[in-house]
Amino acid sequence: MLTMAAAASTVAALASAVLISWALQDVASGAIFGAVILGASALTFAVTRGRTAARVAATATDWTATRLTLDAMGGAAAICDVNGRLVCANQAWAEKAGGYRAPAELAGTDAEAVDAVARAQQQAWQQGSATVVFAPAEGSGRRVLSIKRMEGKDECCLWLLEERIGSAVRDTARALISGDVGEWFSRAGVSAVITDSEGRIIAANATFRTTIGRDDLVEQEATLTSLLDLDQSGVVRVLDGEGRRDPVRVVELALGGEPHEPRTYLFLLLDETGGDYGRAAGAAESSASIPALLGTLPLGLALTDRDGRFRFMNQAFCRAAGIGEGEEVLYPSDLVMEDEKAMVADAIRKMATGQPTLRDLRIRLKAAPEEPIVLTLARVTGFGLPAVILYLADNSEQEKLERQVAQATKMQAVGQLAGGVAHDFNNILTAIIGYCDLMLLRHGPGDSDFDDITQIKQNANRAANLVRQLLAFSRQQTLRPQVLQISDVVGELSHLLKRLLGERITLTVKHGRSLGAVRADPGQLEQVIVNLAVNARDAMPEGGELSISTFAVSAADARRLGADILPPADYTALKVSDTGAGIPADILANIFEPFFTTKEVGKGTGLGLSTVYGIVKQTGGYIFAESEPGHGASFTIYLPVHAAREGTERPAVPTGSKAQGNELWGVGTILLVEDEATVRAVAERALVRKGYRVVTAANGVEALERLAEEDHIDLLISDVVMPEMDGPTLVAKTREERPDLPIVFMSGYAEEQLRRSISVPGFAFLPKPFSVQQLGEAVRDALARAQEKREREGA
Repeated sequence: MLTMAAAASTVAALASAVLISWALQDVASGAIFGAVILGASALTFAVTRGRTAARVAATATDWTATRLTLDAMGGAAAICDVNGRLVCANQAWAEKAGGYRAPAELAGTDAEAVDAVARAQQQAWQQGSATVVFAPAEGSGRRVLSIKRMEGKDECCLWLLEERIGSAVRDTARALISGDVGEWFSRAGVSAVITDSEGRIIAANATFRTTIGRDDLVEQEATLTSLLDLDQSGVVRVLDGEGRRDPVRVVELALGGEPHEPRTYLFLLLDETGGDYGRAAGAAESSASIPALLGTLPLGLALTDRDGRFRFMNQAFCRAAGIGEGEEVLYPSDLVMEDEKAMVADAIRKMATGQPTLRDLRIRLKAAPEEPIVLTLARVTGFGLPAVILYLADNSEQEKLERQVAQATKMQAVGQLAGGVAHDFNNILTAIIGYCDLMLLRHGPGDSDFDDITQIKQNANRAANLVRQLLAFSRQQTLRPQVLQISDVVGELSHLLKRLLGERITLTVKHGRSLGAVRADPGQLEQVIVNLAVNARDAMPEGGELSISTFAVSAADARRLGADILPPADYTALKVSDTGAGIPADILANIFEPFFTTKEVGKGTGLGLSTVYGIVKQTGGYIFAESEPGHGASFTIYLPVHAAREGTERPAVPTGSKAQGNELWGVGTILLVEDEATVRAVAERALVRKGYRVVTAANGVEALERLAEEDHIDLLISDVVMPEMDGPTLVAKTREERPDLPIVFMSGYAEEQLRRSISVPGFAFLPKPFSVQQLGEAVRDALARAQEKREREGA
């Protein structure tokens, strides 16, 4: 477009020049005018092209940010282009899909599944969203792909992958027919069969098995249609084992199913041998027996005629619909909210007349409008007046479970987000603390700026503590576990706790006997105790008693507790109890959620108990809360007893004059790899002041270039998460040519999390934020260990 415009401008300029020359009879004036026009056109073209390039660059998709967003979603998610090619996916997608594979590849070689995925993708482009369910080529269960078109110029779709092992509706139906409900049907002489969407029998009651004369229906995957026969007069007959062909009346009820899953069907076969199948009297007699049968079932069932008027409701239906005793309801639409009346009436009318309509309606009852429930419709044929059977499922427990799952998913996403935010803050705090340390080297005590610099560093350290709380909530903080006795930690904290609690609250400490040692971070364990004590203090504004007790719990004791999430093992328990107002039952289930607080605005962050929970879980322990309103609350922490392995040695302490002393100066060449410019700059200055020669790189690719240029590198210090090439990949490539090069990783993420994800052996770890002193100590120790290793190998 711009090229055509430029060409047009050039032609116009030449034409104008010729006309000016002819009009003025002056060739020079025409040439000057043409040159001016050409210059202005060229300038306009350059500016326009520059703006267009800027707009294109500005609108380019940031796939790094998109990948972080997909990771924060928690589930398996991917983004594909209009042709179904994979553009971006998170780690959960790679784990569930067996790699970074496009959605079409998940269907394998199953042509039907491949076509279903393609049709769903086309539907998503046309209608905005679609869902497809198929069985994977390997393994069991089903895969559910949910697709949503992403608005924008990139023409991409968001794909969500779920794996479902079984169907809750199918399992429930199988259990009912194989249990009491199947017996009730048998007593009434009714054969009951549960089938899948393809007609395969998945359960049958005793009456049907006796009639057929077979007990292997499920094992042989028999189909119901193979056991029934439809003659020319339209009579359905059962083909039993002796060749009899008894006429039956078939009632079909679709039991619904989980979203995007195949349906499950209930078939009732009623014996018609007592009369003519086509007689109206027989039909009336059979229809009269149906309410008596449905009335014995624990399912909420009702019958309506073709006009949508109620003909029968059993007790379970009345309870689920909120219909009181003696209350008269004529139509199903009278049970629902005003804005849903037309929908229910229209669906029942269409179902009665055989028109296609929704089988499952999500409605809100007048009796309980805050809890939507599902109303399932099924057409009944051959029973005279009743035409539609209604199944009302009280799915309040299912709704509650779905909310809990959604809440858990949200909490997982918040935890991942907290970890990412903490990582970025740690980079910022590393630069602030480092520059403060460098300034304090020039401004000693007594200097006019010393107090200001110290105040800045103290506030940076406070911010670092808040970041550690975020990491504790997301269970990603770096722990320094030690083998210790809980009683020792409580004893050392006693004086601090007394000052925190004040004079109105009495502190009582009691230790049990034979306490086993635990492996925990003493600093984090102290934070747990302090947080619980401060919460107890706030719950006793008028004073009271706080008791801290420790006791041993054997595997047998843990088993007798009957807690499903507490596996039988030896524990050392810590119990913190108060005599405050207690915690209401409706709040007790939410106290460990992040940002949940009952305190006034400005008096609580809601991170205290969630931090406690995160630390305890990351340590491998369990925490339980108990409370009775008006009688205080107690928190019990169970930490597994540490079993020391034979031959376990204490970590070697580096020897040598420099390692043993407090001097942090040294010599050697250090390759420093850090993508954050401020962190890289402060670390470089700190190391140079200690006497080291520092070579810097902004990412892994640049670091490999520096390694190729340098003949000798004594130490590699690298960030873990970097663009283009991360730290572990850099070290793996470096070790191919320099296997003995000592490595120090630095990161704002947790050490335990990184060690599980990094397959590189023999590295040291420096958590962010770190001070100049900590950086110098890490370098000194790493070089000392490398020197010791060389001396041992040389000896």
